[in-house]
Amino acid sequence: MAKDNIKTKQGFTIIEVVLVLAIAGLIFLMVFVALPALQRSQRDSARRNDMSRVDTSLTQYQTNHNSNPASNLPGNTASSTWTGAKGTVNCTGNNATEACLFVRDYMNSGSGDVTENEFIDPDGEAYSVAISKNVSAGLNDFATVTAEGWVSQLINDTAKGGLTIADAQNGNAFDQHAVYIIPGARCQDDVAVSSTARHFAVLYRLEGAGIYCIDDQ
Repeated sequence: MAKDNIKTKQGFTIIEVVLVLAIAGLIFLMVFVALPALQRSQRDSARRNDMSRVDTSLTQYQTNHNSNPASNLPGNTASSTWTGAKGTVNCTGNNATEACLFVRDYMNSGSGDVTENEFIDPDGEAYSVAISKNVSAGLNDFATVTAEGWVSQLINDTAKGGLTIADAQNGNAFDQHAVYIIPGARCQDDVAVSSTARHFAVLYRLEGAGIYCIDDQ
């Protein structure tokens, strides 16, 4: 009887083994595909929070410059750009722009001519900042950021009826990490349109979800 019992025991069939391996492979494939998308989404959420910081800092800037309404927004009368770097924010010489000063004094915890740059994208690259002229009188002033061979530009998209971020002339526009501050504007979906002079909008191209626009209204 014992011998008969041993003979009747059976292992997994080839079909069962193949089926288990196929299911396991499918699970790994789903994780492999979904994980990068989840990580991009998390980074974009962090970028939205960073743009909220810019929005709050601009409001603080207005409060600090309330005694002079004609210049209560950075770059209110002239466009200004600053190309971000991981190292320091040195706003001296040719780099003494409104955009650089705004990053140094409002987006970093310290102040002074040279401070460690804390305004960093979640992927580890520094944000660049471009501030247009006040566009409350019309969408006729654009800003351009050039770094590492890539060009990112704020343009007037007539089809959408507002300012948006153009595709980069070289490389990917997202890779510029260019934050566009637009005085005299408000958000209309993912574009900035003219508003009153004291308002502002902030545009940023996200990694996986188009262009994000936030304003003070």
